[in-house]
Amino acid sequence: MFENLTQRLNQVFENLRRRGKLTEADVDAAMREVRLALLEADVHYSVVKDFVARVRERAIGVEVSRALNPGQQVIKIVHEELIATLGEPVPLNLSGAKPRVVMLVGLQGSGKTTATGKLARLLRSRGERVLLVAGDPYRPAAVQQLQQLGERVDVPVVTDLKLKPPELAAKALDQAQKGGYTVMLIDTAGRSQLDEPLMQELKEITRRTNPGEILLVIDSMIGQEALKVAEGFRDNVSITGLILTKMDGDSRGGAAISIRSVTGVPLKYLGTGEKLDALETYDPSRLASRILGMGDVIGLIERAEAAFDAQSAQQQAERMMKGQFSLEDWLEQMRQMKKMGPLSQILDMLPGQLGQAARGVDPQDMEKNFSRTEAIISSMTRQERRNPDLLNASRRRRIAAGSGTDVQDVNRLMKQYREAQKLMKTLQKTGMRGLPKMFGG
Repeated sequence: MFENLTQRLNQVFENLRRRGKLTEADVDAAMREVRLALLEADVHYSVVKDFVARVRERAIGVEVSRALNPGQQVIKIVHEELIATLGEPVPLNLSGAKPRVVMLVGLQGSGKTTATGKLARLLRSRGERVLLVAGDPYRPAAVQQLQQLGERVDVPVVTDLKLKPPELAAKALDQAQKGGYTVMLIDTAGRSQLDEPLMQELKEITRRTNPGEILLVIDSMIGQEALKVAEGFRDNVSITGLILTKMDGDSRGGAAISIRSVTGVPLKYLGTGEKLDALETYDPSRLASRILGMGDVIGLIERAEAAFDAQSAQQQAERMMKGQFSLEDWLEQMRQMKKMGPLSQILDMLPGQLGQAARGVDPQDMEKNFSRTEAIISSMTRQERRNPDLLNASRRRRIAAGSGTDVQDVNRLMKQYREAQKLMKTLQKTGMRGLPKMFGG
Protein backbone atom coordinates (compact mmCIF):
# COMPACT_ATOMS: atom_id res chain seq x y z
CA MET A 1 0.00 0.00 0.00
CA PHE A 2 2.73 2.50 0.91
CA GLU A 3 5.19 1.47 -1.82
CA ASN A 4 5.06 4.73 -3.81
CA LEU A 5 5.19 6.89 -0.68
CA THR A 6 8.14 4.89 0.68
CA GLN A 7 10.06 5.30 -2.57
CA ARG A 8 9.42 9.06 -2.71
CA LEU A 9 10.46 9.61 0.90
CA ASN A 10 13.58 7.48 0.51
CA GLN A 11 14.65 9.66 -2.44
CA VAL A 12 14.31 12.73 -0.21
CA PHE A 13 16.29 11.04 2.58
CA GLU A 14 19.03 9.95 0.18
CA ASN A 15 19.56 13.56 -0.88
CA LEU A 16 19.75 14.66 2.76
CA ARG A 17 22.29 11.96 3.64
CA ARG A 18 24.68 13.21 0.95
CA ARG A 19 24.97 16.64 2.57
CA GLY A 20 27.47 17.15 5.37
CA LYS A 21 25.69 20.29 6.54
CA LEU A 22 22.06 21.31 6.04
CA THR A 23 21.05 24.88 5.30
CA GLU A 24 17.55 26.25 5.81
CA ALA A 25 17.15 26.16 2.01
CA ASP A 26 18.05 22.43 2.01
CA VAL A 27 15.43 21.73 4.66
CA ASP A 28 12.77 23.75 2.78
CA ALA A 29 13.50 21.87 -0.46
CA ALA A 30 13.23 18.54 1.36
CA MET A 31 9.98 19.56 3.06
CA ARG A 32 8.44 20.52 -0.31
CA GLU A 33 9.17 17.00 -1.57
CA VAL A 34 7.81 15.43 1.63
CA ARG A 35 4.64 17.53 1.32
CA LEU A 36 4.09 16.43 -2.30
CA ALA A 37 4.76 12.78 -1.43
CA LEU A 38 2.18 12.82 1.39
CA LEU A 39 -0.45 14.62 -0.70
CA GLU A 40 0.02 12.15 -3.55
CA ALA A 41 -0.45 9.34 -1.02
CA ASP A 42 -3.90 10.84 -0.28
CA VAL A 43 -3.03 12.08 3.21
CA HIS A 44 -5.47 14.80 4.31
CA TYR A 45 -4.16 18.28 3.46
CA SER A 46 -4.58 19.62 7.02
CA VAL A 47 -2.61 16.67 8.41
CA VAL A 48 0.14 17.25 5.82
CA LYS A 49 0.30 20.96 6.66
CA ASP A 50 0.69 20.38 10.41
CA PHE A 51 3.14 17.50 9.94
CA VAL A 52 5.47 19.40 7.60
CA ALA A 53 5.38 22.48 9.85
CA ARG A 54 6.41 20.45 12.91
CA VAL A 55 9.21 18.67 11.06
CA ARG A 56 10.54 21.92 9.53
CA GLU A 57 10.57 23.69 12.90
CA ARG A 58 12.65 20.93 14.45
CA ALA A 59 14.83 20.39 11.35
CA ILE A 60 16.14 23.98 11.29
CA GLY A 61 16.67 24.01 15.04
CA VAL A 62 19.59 23.25 17.33
CA GLU A 63 19.10 19.46 17.40
CA VAL A 64 19.96 19.24 13.67
CA SER A 65 22.56 22.00 13.34
CA ARG A 66 24.70 20.46 16.10
CA ALA A 67 24.23 16.85 14.97
CA LEU A 68 27.18 14.87 13.64
CA ASN A 69 24.98 13.62 10.80
CA PRO A 70 22.28 16.23 10.05
CA GLY A 71 20.61 14.15 7.33
CA GLN A 72 20.11 11.18 9.67
CA GLN A 73 18.82 13.55 12.35
CA VAL A 74 16.11 14.89 10.00
CA ILE A 75 15.06 11.33 9.16
CA LYS A 76 14.80 10.61 12.89
CA ILE A 77 12.59 13.71 13.30
CA VAL A 78 10.33 12.63 10.40
CA HIS A 79 10.00 9.19 11.99
CA GLU A 80 9.09 10.62 15.41
CA GLU A 81 6.58 13.10 14.00
CA LEU A 82 4.99 10.42 11.83
CA ILE A 83 4.47 8.27 14.92
CA ALA A 84 2.91 11.29 16.67
CA THR A 85 0.57 11.81 13.70
CA LEU A 86 -0.46 8.14 13.66
CA GLY A 87 -1.42 8.44 17.33
CA GLU A 88 -0.87 6.42 20.48
CA PRO A 89 -1.82 2.71 20.39
CA VAL A 90 -5.05 2.03 22.29
CA PRO A 91 -5.65 -1.66 23.09
CA LEU A 92 -9.07 -3.28 22.91
CA ASN A 93 -10.95 -2.61 26.14
CA LEU A 94 -11.86 -5.96 27.67
CA SER A 95 -12.32 -4.74 31.24
CA GLY A 96 -15.52 -4.93 33.25
CA ALA A 97 -18.14 -7.60 33.79
CA LYS A 98 -18.24 -10.63 31.53
CA PRO A 99 -19.21 -11.07 28.80
CA ARG A 100 -17.50 -7.97 27.37
CA VAL A 101 -19.57 -6.83 24.38
CA VAL A 102 -17.87 -5.61 21.21
CA MET A 103 -20.05 -4.28 18.39
CA LEU A 104 -18.70 -3.94 14.85
CA VAL A 105 -20.33 -1.37 12.56
CA GLY A 106 -19.68 -0.07 9.04
CA LEU A 107 -20.98 0.37 5.53
CA GLN A 108 -21.65 -2.52 3.15
CA GLY A 109 -18.55 -3.82 1.44
CA SER A 110 -16.13 -2.66 4.13
CA GLY A 111 -15.25 -6.22 5.15
CA LYS A 112 -17.13 -6.02 8.45
CA THR A 113 -18.29 -9.64 8.66
CA THR A 114 -14.84 -10.97 7.75
CA ALA A 115 -13.27 -8.59 10.31
CA THR A 116 -15.66 -10.02 12.93
CA GLY A 117 -14.44 -13.54 12.16
CA LYS A 118 -10.79 -12.44 12.26
CA LEU A 119 -11.27 -10.70 15.61
CA ALA A 120 -13.01 -13.81 16.99
CA ARG A 121 -10.04 -15.93 15.96
CA LEU A 122 -7.57 -13.47 17.52
CA LEU A 123 -9.42 -13.27 20.83
CA ARG A 124 -9.93 -17.03 20.98
CA SER A 125 -6.18 -17.54 20.48
CA ARG A 126 -5.68 -15.36 23.58
CA GLY A 127 -7.82 -17.63 25.72
CA GLU A 128 -11.19 -15.83 25.49
CA ARG A 129 -14.48 -17.73 25.18
CA VAL A 130 -16.08 -15.95 22.26
CA LEU A 131 -19.70 -15.85 21.07
CA LEU A 132 -20.64 -14.38 17.67
CA VAL A 133 -23.95 -12.68 16.90
CA ALA A 134 -25.22 -12.53 13.31
CA GLY A 135 -26.96 -9.16 13.46
CA ASP A 136 -27.24 -8.52 9.70
CA PRO A 137 -30.43 -10.19 8.39
CA TYR A 138 -30.69 -7.83 5.39
CA ARG A 139 -27.65 -8.59 3.23
CA PRO A 140 -28.06 -11.86 1.32
CA ALA A 141 -25.91 -14.64 2.77
CA ALA A 142 -24.49 -12.41 5.55
CA VAL A 143 -25.71 -14.81 8.26
CA GLN A 144 -24.37 -17.85 6.38
CA GLN A 145 -21.02 -16.11 5.89
CA LEU A 146 -20.64 -15.50 9.62
CA GLN A 147 -21.70 -19.08 10.39
CA GLN A 148 -19.01 -20.40 8.05
CA LEU A 149 -16.42 -18.13 9.66
CA GLY A 150 -17.55 -19.29 13.10
CA GLU A 151 -17.07 -22.92 12.09
CA ARG A 152 -13.56 -22.19 10.79
CA VAL A 153 -12.45 -20.56 14.05
CA ASP A 154 -14.50 -22.93 16.24
CA VAL A 155 -16.71 -20.19 17.70
CA PRO A 156 -20.53 -20.54 18.07
CA VAL A 157 -22.84 -18.11 16.22
CA VAL A 158 -26.24 -16.93 17.47
CA THR A 159 -28.79 -16.47 14.66
CA ASP A 160 -32.56 -15.99 14.43
CA LEU A 161 -34.01 -14.41 11.28
CA LYS A 162 -37.39 -14.02 13.00
CA LEU A 163 -35.95 -11.48 15.45
CA LYS A 164 -34.91 -7.92 14.71
CA PRO A 165 -31.20 -7.25 15.33
CA PRO A 166 -31.70 -5.41 18.68
CA GLU A 167 -33.87 -8.26 19.98
CA LEU A 168 -31.38 -10.86 18.73
CA ALA A 169 -28.49 -9.01 20.41
CA ALA A 170 -30.37 -8.93 23.74
CA LYS A 171 -31.18 -12.64 23.46
CA ALA A 172 -27.54 -13.44 22.63
CA LEU A 173 -26.30 -11.41 25.62
CA ASP A 174 -28.50 -13.47 27.94
CA GLN A 175 -27.17 -16.66 26.33
CA ALA A 176 -23.57 -15.43 26.69
CA GLN A 177 -24.07 -14.64 30.38
CA LYS A 178 -25.59 -18.06 31.11
CA GLY A 179 -23.03 -19.87 28.95
CA GLY A 180 -19.96 -18.41 30.63
CA TYR A 181 -18.65 -16.60 27.54
CA THR A 182 -16.09 -13.87 28.15
CA VAL A 183 -16.53 -11.86 24.90
CA MET A 184 -19.52 -11.35 22.62
CA LEU A 185 -18.94 -9.93 19.13
CA ILE A 186 -21.93 -8.44 17.31
CA ASP A 187 -21.79 -8.23 13.50
CA THR A 188 -24.29 -5.49 12.62
CA ALA A 189 -26.02 -4.57 9.36
CA GLY A 190 -24.48 -2.11 6.93
CA ARG A 191 -25.87 0.19 4.25
CA SER A 192 -24.53 1.53 0.99
CA GLN A 193 -24.54 4.94 2.68
CA LEU A 194 -25.24 6.51 6.06
CA ASP A 195 -28.96 6.78 6.81
CA GLU A 196 -31.28 7.32 9.78
CA PRO A 197 -32.78 3.78 9.98
CA LEU A 198 -29.29 2.27 10.22
CA MET A 199 -28.27 4.65 13.01
CA GLN A 200 -31.46 4.06 14.96
CA GLU A 201 -30.92 0.30 14.82
CA LEU A 202 -27.33 0.65 16.01
CA LYS A 203 -28.41 2.94 18.84
CA GLU A 204 -31.05 0.41 19.93
CA ILE A 205 -28.52 -2.46 19.93
CA THR A 206 -26.19 -0.25 21.97
CA ARG A 207 -28.96 0.52 24.48
CA ARG A 208 -29.79 -3.18 24.94
CA THR A 209 -26.25 -4.59 25.16
CA ASN A 210 -24.14 -1.67 26.48
CA PRO A 211 -21.01 -2.57 24.47
CA GLY A 212 -17.61 -1.70 25.92
CA GLU A 213 -16.26 -1.25 22.40
CA ILE A 214 -17.93 -0.06 19.20
CA LEU A 215 -15.49 -0.66 16.35
CA LEU A 216 -16.01 1.01 12.98
CA VAL A 217 -14.76 -1.12 10.07
CA ILE A 218 -13.59 0.95 7.10
CA ASP A 219 -12.33 -0.10 3.68
CA SER A 220 -8.95 1.65 3.27
CA MET A 221 -9.36 1.47 -0.52
CA ILE A 222 -11.93 4.32 -0.49
CA GLY A 223 -9.22 6.87 0.38
CA GLN A 224 -10.33 10.28 1.71
CA GLU A 225 -13.94 9.09 1.79
CA ALA A 226 -12.92 6.95 4.78
CA LEU A 227 -12.58 10.12 6.86
CA LYS A 228 -16.13 11.22 6.02
CA VAL A 229 -17.50 7.77 6.84
CA ALA A 230 -15.68 7.77 10.18
CA GLU A 231 -16.97 11.24 11.05
CA GLY A 232 -20.52 10.24 10.05
CA PHE A 233 -20.58 7.23 12.35
CA ARG A 234 -18.77 9.08 15.13
CA ASP A 235 -21.42 11.80 15.16
CA ASN A 236 -24.23 9.24 15.59
CA VAL A 237 -22.75 6.37 17.59
CA SER A 238 -20.05 6.44 20.26
CA ILE A 239 -17.27 4.90 18.15
CA THR A 240 -14.38 3.74 20.36
CA GLY A 241 -12.01 2.39 17.72
CA LEU A 242 -11.35 1.73 14.04
CA ILE A 243 -10.44 -1.30 11.96
CA LEU A 244 -8.94 -0.46 8.55
CA THR A 245 -9.37 -3.36 6.13
CA LYS A 246 -7.69 -4.20 2.80
CA MET A 247 -4.39 -2.66 3.87
CA ASP A 248 -2.71 -5.14 1.52
CA GLY A 249 -4.37 -3.48 -1.48
CA ASP A 250 -2.97 -0.99 -3.97
CA SER A 251 -4.58 2.16 -2.58
CA ARG A 252 -2.33 5.04 -1.56
CA GLY A 253 -2.70 4.58 2.20
CA GLY A 254 -3.38 8.18 3.18
CA ALA A 255 -6.44 7.26 5.25
CA ALA A 256 -4.28 5.23 7.65
CA ILE A 257 -2.07 8.27 8.28
CA SER A 258 -4.87 10.86 8.45
CA ILE A 259 -7.75 9.17 10.20
CA ARG A 260 -6.63 9.49 13.85
CA SER A 261 -5.75 13.20 13.51
CA VAL A 262 -8.96 14.08 11.66
CA THR A 263 -11.50 12.03 13.64
CA GLY A 264 -9.84 11.70 17.05
CA VAL A 265 -10.84 8.00 17.07
CA PRO A 266 -7.95 5.54 17.65
CA LEU A 267 -7.01 2.85 15.15
CA LYS A 268 -7.03 -0.58 16.79
CA TYR A 269 -6.56 -3.14 14.02
CA LEU A 270 -5.37 -3.38 10.42
CA GLY A 271 -6.70 -6.01 8.02
CA THR A 272 -3.75 -7.13 5.89
CA GLY A 273 -5.21 -9.92 3.78
CA GLU A 274 -8.12 -12.27 3.16
CA LYS A 275 -7.04 -15.07 5.50
CA LEU A 276 -8.45 -15.22 9.02
CA ASP A 277 -5.04 -14.65 10.61
CA ALA A 278 -4.49 -11.45 8.56
CA LEU A 279 -5.45 -9.02 11.33
CA GLU A 280 -2.69 -6.95 12.97
CA THR A 281 -2.94 -5.06 16.23
CA TYR A 282 -2.24 -1.44 15.32
CA ASP A 283 1.21 -0.23 16.32
CA PRO A 284 2.06 3.32 15.08
CA SER A 285 5.83 2.98 15.57
CA ARG A 286 5.98 -0.17 13.48
CA LEU A 287 3.72 1.26 10.80
CA ALA A 288 5.84 4.43 10.65
CA SER A 289 8.98 2.33 10.20
CA ARG A 290 7.39 0.44 7.32
CA ILE A 291 6.21 3.67 5.64
CA LEU A 292 9.74 5.11 5.86
CA GLY A 293 11.33 1.92 4.50
CA MET A 294 12.87 0.93 7.84
CA GLY A 295 11.12 -2.44 7.88
CA ASP A 296 9.24 -4.11 10.73
CA VAL A 297 11.53 -6.61 12.38
CA ILE A 298 9.20 -7.14 15.36
CA GLY A 299 6.28 -7.91 13.05
CA LEU A 300 8.47 -10.29 11.06
CA ILE A 301 9.49 -12.14 14.23
CA GLU A 302 5.87 -12.39 15.39
CA ARG A 303 4.82 -13.89 12.07
CA ALA A 304 7.69 -16.35 12.16
CA GLU A 305 6.85 -17.41 15.73
CA ALA A 306 3.22 -17.99 14.73
CA ALA A 307 4.12 -19.94 11.57
CA PHE A 308 7.14 -22.03 12.60
CA ASP A 309 7.06 -25.03 14.88
CA ALA A 310 9.90 -24.33 17.35
CA GLN A 311 10.85 -27.96 17.95
CA SER A 312 10.84 -28.79 14.24
CA ALA A 313 12.89 -25.67 13.44
CA GLN A 314 15.46 -26.62 16.10
CA GLN A 315 15.77 -30.14 14.72
CA GLN A 316 16.18 -28.82 11.17
CA ALA A 317 18.86 -26.36 12.29
CA GLU A 318 20.78 -29.16 14.02
CA ARG A 319 20.58 -31.39 10.93
CA MET A 320 21.62 -28.47 8.76
CA MET A 321 24.77 -27.81 10.78
CA LYS A 322 25.60 -31.54 10.66
CA GLY A 323 25.28 -31.54 6.87
CA GLN A 324 22.16 -33.77 7.07
CA PHE A 325 19.71 -31.22 5.61
CA SER A 326 17.41 -33.09 3.19
CA LEU A 327 14.91 -32.06 0.52
CA GLU A 328 12.21 -33.08 3.00
CA ASP A 329 13.53 -30.42 5.42
CA TRP A 330 13.60 -27.89 2.58
CA LEU A 331 9.96 -28.63 1.71
CA GLU A 332 8.90 -28.26 5.35
CA GLN A 333 10.68 -24.90 5.66
CA MET A 334 9.00 -23.60 2.51
CA ARG A 335 5.56 -24.61 3.75
CA GLN A 336 6.16 -22.90 7.09
CA MET A 337 7.36 -19.75 5.31
CA LYS A 338 4.14 -19.66 3.27
CA LYS A 339 2.18 -19.62 6.54
CA MET A 340 3.80 -16.26 7.36
CA GLY A 341 1.68 -14.59 4.67
CA PRO A 342 2.12 -13.17 1.16
CA LEU A 343 5.77 -12.66 0.19
CA SER A 344 5.07 -9.04 -0.78
CA GLN A 345 4.20 -8.31 2.88
CA ILE A 346 7.22 -10.21 4.19
CA LEU A 347 9.57 -8.28 1.87
CA ASP A 348 8.09 -4.97 3.06
CA MET A 349 9.04 -5.88 6.63
CA LEU A 350 12.73 -6.36 5.88
CA PRO A 351 14.85 -3.51 7.29
CA GLY A 352 17.68 -1.35 5.91
CA GLN A 353 19.63 -2.28 2.81
CA LEU A 354 18.09 -5.75 2.82
CA GLY A 355 14.65 -4.14 2.56
CA GLN A 356 15.77 -1.79 -0.22
CA ALA A 357 17.16 -4.73 -2.19
CA ALA A 358 13.97 -6.72 -1.61
CA ARG A 359 11.87 -3.91 -3.07
CA GLY A 360 13.58 -4.60 -6.39
CA VAL A 361 12.37 -8.22 -6.31
CA ASP A 362 9.11 -9.25 -7.97
CA PRO A 363 7.09 -11.10 -5.27
CA GLN A 364 5.02 -12.84 -7.97
CA ASP A 365 8.19 -14.36 -9.49
CA MET A 366 9.24 -15.53 -6.03
CA GLU A 367 5.79 -17.04 -5.42
CA LYS A 368 6.03 -18.92 -8.75
CA ASN A 369 9.48 -20.23 -7.85
CA PHE A 370 8.20 -21.35 -4.44
CA SER A 371 5.24 -23.14 -6.04
CA ARG A 372 7.48 -24.78 -8.67
CA THR A 373 9.96 -25.99 -6.03
CA GLU A 374 7.17 -27.29 -3.81
CA ALA A 375 5.61 -29.16 -6.74
CA ILE A 376 8.93 -30.76 -7.72
CA ILE A 377 9.83 -31.93 -4.21
CA SER A 378 6.25 -33.12 -3.59
CA SER A 379 6.46 -35.27 -6.74
CA MET A 380 9.39 -37.22 -5.28
CA THR A 381 9.01 -40.32 -3.15
CA ARG A 382 9.95 -40.02 0.52
CA GLN A 383 13.03 -42.12 -0.18
CA GLU A 384 14.09 -39.73 -2.97
CA ARG A 385 13.58 -36.66 -0.78
CA ARG A 386 15.75 -38.18 1.93
CA ASN A 387 18.39 -39.51 -0.46
CA PRO A 388 18.59 -37.29 -3.59
CA ASP A 389 21.53 -39.38 -4.91
CA LEU A 390 18.87 -41.78 -6.20
CA LEU A 391 17.68 -39.22 -8.75
CA ASN A 392 18.92 -40.64 -12.04
CA ALA A 393 17.75 -39.41 -15.46
CA SER A 394 14.60 -41.55 -15.61
CA ARG A 395 13.50 -40.54 -12.09
CA ARG A 396 14.03 -36.86 -12.94
CA ARG A 397 11.85 -37.22 -16.05
CA ARG A 398 9.13 -38.84 -13.93
CA ILE A 399 9.34 -36.06 -11.32
CA ALA A 400 9.18 -33.35 -14.01
CA ALA A 401 6.09 -34.96 -15.56
CA GLY A 402 4.43 -35.37 -12.17
CA SER A 403 5.06 -31.74 -11.13
CA GLY A 404 4.16 -30.16 -14.47
CA THR A 405 7.70 -28.80 -14.92
CA ASP A 406 10.68 -29.47 -17.20
CA VAL A 407 13.66 -31.71 -16.47
CA GLN A 408 15.76 -28.50 -16.56
CA ASP A 409 13.71 -27.18 -13.61
CA VAL A 410 14.42 -30.37 -11.66
CA ASN A 411 18.12 -30.13 -12.51
CA ARG A 412 18.21 -26.47 -11.48
CA LEU A 413 16.61 -27.29 -8.12
CA MET A 414 19.11 -30.08 -7.50
CA LYS A 415 21.99 -27.73 -8.33
CA GLN A 416 20.67 -25.22 -5.75
CA TYR A 417 20.35 -28.03 -3.21
CA ARG A 418 23.93 -29.19 -3.81
CA GLU A 419 25.21 -25.63 -3.41
CA ALA A 420 23.33 -25.31 -0.13
CA GLN A 421 24.85 -28.60 1.02
CA LYS A 422 28.36 -27.33 0.21
CA LEU A 423 27.65 -24.16 2.19
CA MET A 424 26.55 -26.18 5.21
CA LYS A 425 29.64 -28.40 5.03
CA THR A 426 31.90 -25.37 4.82
CA LEU A 427 30.24 -23.84 7.87
CA GLN A 428 30.55 -27.13 9.72
CA LYS A 429 34.31 -27.26 9.04
CA THR A 430 35.22 -23.60 9.50
CA GLY A 431 32.46 -22.29 11.77
CA MET A 432 31.49 -18.63 11.31
CA ARG A 433 35.13 -17.87 10.36
CA GLY A 434 34.39 -19.22 6.88
CA LEU A 435 31.65 -16.69 6.14
CA PRO A 436 33.81 -13.62 5.26
CA LYS A 437 35.88 -15.63 2.77
CA MET A 438 32.81 -17.13 1.13
CA PHE A 439 31.19 -13.74 0.67
CA GLY A 440 34.28 -11.92 -0.51
CA GLY A 441 35.30 -10.52 2.90
